[in-house]
Amino acid sequence: MRRVSRFAATVAIAATLALTASACGESSTESNDNEGDKGPGIAFDVGGRDDHSFNESAATGADRAGEELGITPEFQTARSGETNADRVQRLTALANEGYNPVIGVGYLYGDSIQQVAADFPDTTFGVVDAAPEGDNVYGMVFAEHEVSYLAGVAAALKSETGRVGFIGGVNNPLIQKFEAGFVQGATETNPDIEVDVDYLYADDDRGFADPAKASEKANAMLGRDVDVIYTAAGSSGSGSVEQVAAVEGAWAIGVDSDQYQQPGLAEYKDSILTSGVKRVDVAVEDLITAVHNGEAPSGVHEYTLAEDGVELSTSGGFIDDIQDEIDAATQRIVDGETTVNDTP
Repeated sequence: MRRVSRFAATVAIAATLALTASACGESSTESNDNEGDKGPGIAFDVGGRDDHSFNESAATGADRAGEELGITPEFQTARSGETNADRVQRLTALANEGYNPVIGVGYLYGDSIQQVAADFPDTTFGVVDAAPEGDNVYGMVFAEHEVSYLAGVAAALKSETGRVGFIGGVNNPLIQKFEAGFVQGATETNPDIEVDVDYLYADDDRGFADPAKASEKANAMLGRDVDVIYTAAGSSGSGSVEQVAAVEGAWAIGVDSDQYQQPGLAEYKDSILTSGVKRVDVAVEDLITAVHNGEAPSGVHEYTLAEDGVELSTSGGFIDDIQDEIDAATQRIVDGETTVNDTP
């Protein structure tokens, strides 16, 4: 569903998010258009546009804006092993070539966006999942903990074994928001529920591009009678989903995008209970549209449950029988009756 524009409601966040970053790798150009209005330049995190997660969601928003506005986005992808200097180089090249806005997808771009934006005051820079400062910088952050709470509610209500699991890609403040909300939602729904928590890496961005390791972690959880697994690990999550789908009665919960709808996961969709969706597509599309229309949004905006910036997907109909409980939990959060933790 198309959401209303966020810019009229943009608010500043007082402090820059305390997000840590590791490196990515060489870049590759995925599309290009050197004629007319170049439109946006999109710098993906590791995993690229087909990560079945937030990169793909950002690409969807950019593609949709491009079709509506008659412009062609430029897509570039990072790979594991990249330094902040590499990200600076990529962003600088996009700005030098006239792309506007220039958008970094993922918290790893926070520092580099802030650095490069100072050198290009007439270009609008956007970044997903970070809150850098700058008069020409727009930070797009999301209430991952709120939608993860709902994922925890669904997991607790659907579990037959009384044991559910969370797998994070990298143990950093951003992914800890997913963990915190999920654990709180599950335990407040069923105080007797057991929640297994594991991470692929402590501090290594390979955690967002290692499906084999996610598969290994999911297999171990399933062996401990965990029957619902929520994985927040970018493209690594496909390994977890595949492993869950091999076990009868087990459920996977997707993240960032509606993973039931992802073509790359189609063979496993009947095991995807729901997904904690971040509307990165809407945020990216709105920013591109605003810049195209002569606006230059800046500051930081958090896309929350109250404004449909995050949502629990209903594809497949697997949570229809518990939708009343999900709706009630949603309303308590929106009304402020439930305060969701953003740290474990």
